[in-house]
Amino acid sequence: MALSPRIALVTPMSNRQRPPAGLRVCNKENNRMRLLLGLTSAMAALASQVAAAETGYQLPPKEIADIVLRAPSPSVSLSPSGDTMLLLEREALPPVSELGKPMERLAGMRLDAATNDVFNPRNVVGLSIQSIETGEKRSVRLPNNADLSDFQWSLDGRYAAFSQTTSDGMGLHVLDVETARAREVMKDGLHAIFQEPRWMQDGRLLVMTIPDDRGAMPQEPLTPVGPAIQDATGGEQAQTRTYQDLLKDAHDEDMFRWLTVSQPVIMNRNGRGKTKIGEPRIYISVEPSPDGQYLLMDWIDEPFSYQVPWSRFPRTTAIADLKGNVVQVIAERPLADNLPVQGVVTGRRSIEWHPTAPATLVWAEAQDGGDPRVETDVRDRMLALAAPFDGEPRGIIDLEDRYVGFLGLEATDDIVAVEYDRNTRELRQTLVDVEGENAPDVIQLRNYQDAYADPGNPLTTTTDAGFTVARLHEGALLMSGQGASPEGNRPFLRRFDLETKETEEIWRNSGESYESVVDVLDDYGSRFITYYEDPTTPGNYRLHDAEGARFLTEFADPHPELTGIKRELITYERADGTPLSATLYLPADYEEGQKLPVVVWAYPREFNSAATAGQVRDSNYRFTRIGGYSHLFFLTQGYAVMDRTAMPVVGSDPETVNDTFIEQIVSSAQAAVDETVKRGFGDGERVGVGGHSYGAFMTAHLLAQSDIFRAGIARSGAYNRTLTPFGFQAERRIFWEAQDVYYKLSPFMAADQIKEPMLLIHGMKDNNSGTFPQQSERMFAALKGTGGTARLVMLPHESHGYRGQESVLHTLAEMVEWFDTYVKPEDEE
Repeated sequence: MALSPRIALVTPMSNRQRPPAGLRVCNKENNRMRLLLGLTSAMAALASQVAAAETGYQLPPKEIADIVLRAPSPSVSLSPSGDTMLLLEREALPPVSELGKPMERLAGMRLDAATNDVFNPRNVVGLSIQSIETGEKRSVRLPNNADLSDFQWSLDGRYAAFSQTTSDGMGLHVLDVETARAREVMKDGLHAIFQEPRWMQDGRLLVMTIPDDRGAMPQEPLTPVGPAIQDATGGEQAQTRTYQDLLKDAHDEDMFRWLTVSQPVIMNRNGRGKTKIGEPRIYISVEPSPDGQYLLMDWIDEPFSYQVPWSRFPRTTAIADLKGNVVQVIAERPLADNLPVQGVVTGRRSIEWHPTAPATLVWAEAQDGGDPRVETDVRDRMLALAAPFDGEPRGIIDLEDRYVGFLGLEATDDIVAVEYDRNTRELRQTLVDVEGENAPDVIQLRNYQDAYADPGNPLTTTTDAGFTVARLHEGALLMSGQGASPEGNRPFLRRFDLETKETEEIWRNSGESYESVVDVLDDYGSRFITYYEDPTTPGNYRLHDAEGARFLTEFADPHPELTGIKRELITYERADGTPLSATLYLPADYEEGQKLPVVVWAYPREFNSAATAGQVRDSNYRFTRIGGYSHLFFLTQGYAVMDRTAMPVVGSDPETVNDTFIEQIVSSAQAAVDETVKRGFGDGERVGVGGHSYGAFMTAHLLAQSDIFRAGIARSGAYNRTLTPFGFQAERRIFWEAQDVYYKLSPFMAADQIKEPMLLIHGMKDNNSGTFPQQSERMFAALKGTGGTARLVMLPHESHGYRGQESVLHTLAEMVEWFDTYVKPEDEE
């Protein structure tokens, strides 16, 4: 039986003798009659909330619950050959009891020991195949209680492999597209924690399996082997973020080792002819070379750490033959527990196969000691090394900024290298001739936050060896992008000539609809698939070709009862002239001039330019899809919602941008509320604010540092920045370098200034860095201890986001009740 949410409530009146903010009059005078009315209302609300706290999970209004419990539309996966769609049928939210199953929290991961996989409730429960040419749809027969994941198309698109999870393990199935039949090729023993099944060039499968002789699961001893000890060597700085679910003791190490060690196996697609490859290790990945002659192996070594997650554990990268014999060790990386904030490891990193060469490795090496604070003309260097991997690597380009990655180009050895300057937020893309002598050629340099200047991203295809590369035809790339503009997004398909740098537009979204490119099916971009939606039509896939456009899917409206919701992109200005934007939603039955209670929902972001901060990044013509624990459900209860309300924090120096965080979000919030009055749908008084994660952090600050809002909802937030001393969000300075900033940016320190009611919601198993559950618990204690009005809802088994059916419904019930009590009531005259 699922636990009930843990709820704490405090609504003090006697010590301050004031009515709740939701009933205070516009001029905030405390005449006696209004105080008595406020007290009566508050006592009724308190009685209602206490009753709710005593009866376990609550339900929101029926019209909300009905929508939440509906299954979502299928997900779609296109075959490499571009002729088949795999429709992945999903179920609605899982019950909380699924989240409450035993979980191993190890080295920054959450694992299910029963299935030997990442801990996750089931999602995909059905499959069907649809022909793009004819539209014929065929269902795939599956085992009862199907729980499917790890979908992988074969290189020719004739088959698809996927895993099936049972109560005590994972098996592997292969779907034959021609017959629409799925065959079980492994009953159990599949190991997919780090790597899902992968197709080889010859049509066989490379699968990670549980070692045959790994033994029984380690049992935690009643008498520990000893204390858990960690050392700090004087003089060495180890600045790590506040990671969660880390290893704690010797038993955790035993469990991590037992669960993560795997045995690579190559087998035929029918499950026969299994061959073990190498010895069991903690493999992160095993990837065949493009020519199919070598394996690039990456595995974790010991010692483990109690301070950092698995991604920073010691690691070996090596080349092996197809029997698993190590041919050459490429890199041996020590424990990376002492990286500077936003730093990288030294030595060879991000080692990958060149996708179009037979067997060539490409990687990056830091030239600044991995420290972004070091001033240097060359921050990273890219190198390459070809088989047999026993020579000296060859430098292919020196990068001014931090290496991000690269993308290979179809039918050429050229690649596009990507680097990023964290100070200017500039993204540079450079065409690099890996094997030849052509000089590097910068093809794009822009501020990545400048949405209006975004030229789009290259559309990709799959090589015969199964590697993803950019489509390249007659010297041009096909590019798709969102097409952001002051009038809203208008997605596009373009051709970009690498030599001339000239762009030719092939197609652009127009009219009162929103349509974006999913994939192209030919070299010229004359045949492509889009995802189409409009204000009254839910998202569906369309095929564009010489004959025009036709729908490939007919996914139904998930909530026809909400048809008519009004959506509008609005723009306005902050007092300092910074342009702002938001997406305004009004209920379907809204009448012009009607004054509604308003919900302002936001997430603050940092910018180095006011011009980019205010750019519009949405469209008037999208379908309004509401689900989960979305704040848009307030529309069903008579509220107006300002969503994605711009809360930019602008500063030319990223080191000090947070120095004015509070002043800027308060100014942005005031501008948003002023706009509700200017447009006539709000009265400037009945306004609530809310946010999730960093948005919750923002909400607490706005309640503490302004009197703009009547109440707030803060979900999964962090409120005491001294508990995240080595940086948070975009903050680079550590606590001991900027103690006053950390103190000022901790709403916990200003809890006594929060006079408006604040609802705090948090998952009891939040694993997001910095937002551990204690943050909300301590914030509530501070509010209670200083006479505030607050409610704390701790959701059993939930993480940073909420997935359990009961949790989602309860969260919505709490949100609606909170704002109905403290925001919605009109002032007494």
